[in-house]
Amino acid sequence: MISNKIYFLRERDELTQAELAQVLKLPRVSISNWERCIEMPNIKHLNTLANYFKVTLDYIMNLDEKNHYSSVKNFEIDKLTVGNRIKEIRKIHHLTLRNLSNQLNTTSSTISAYETGKTMLLTSFAYQICVHYHVSMDWLYGRI
Repeated sequence: MISNKIYFLRERDELTQAELAQVLKLPRVSISNWERCIEMPNIKHLNTLANYFKVTLDYIMNLDEKNHYSSVKNFEIDKLTVGNRIKEIRKIHHLTLRNLSNQLNTTSSTISAYETGKTMLLTSFAYQICVHYHVSMDWLYGRI
């Protein structure tokens, strides 16, 4: 579970929840909620965690046990790259906006907003896409 990875990484680096919260500029309760599976971090915070701990998003999200790529440094996610990757997945799998939106239990306009870079892809939707279409979350968010 993602909660276990965040806890493991925090403990590995001998950080308290308060210290990690300071790094992320969040209240300590956010870290506690993540570690207790009450909330899921958004992609901005997951990206910051990946940068800080020098691991992949796939590792944090338990999609892969490989925990680092040599080419990733402090990376900023670009909404247009994410949108293009979603379009690429739809093209490869011959999906319409409606097909993908139905799978994610959302609207076609939401998928369109992701694809045009108007809105950042939600972590929960990204996870579903990665599992269903066997793609890396690091690839989906443009980290690799």
